[in-house]
Amino acid sequence: MKEQLINALNFFGLAWWVEIVTQAPLCTYYFGPFLTESEAEIEKAGYIEDLENEGAIGIMVTVKRCKPENLTIGEDLGKISDRGIWPVLSGQP
Repeated sequence: MKEQLINALNFFGLAWWVEIVTQAPLCTYYFGPFLTESEAEIEKAGYIEDLENEGAIGIMVTVKRCKPENLTIGEDLGKISDRGIWPVLSGQP
């Protein structure tokens, strides 16, 4: 029942999402949907931790009602290594 309610709210853009913008890599991530703002607030720490463990820096977090079209929006096409940013070419993992 809860999942159906979340799906209905999401359809109308009324579900809650965690939006995380990182400076390196320059990306926007959406995590959700959630039924309530407090559920999203509780879960956001885990998403931040995962991104930090992957080496993301400059993390900004917002919990808001929205309906994202894409869950990950990459602003740059590089990936971070210990030697800097390297281009990711089509066909490479």
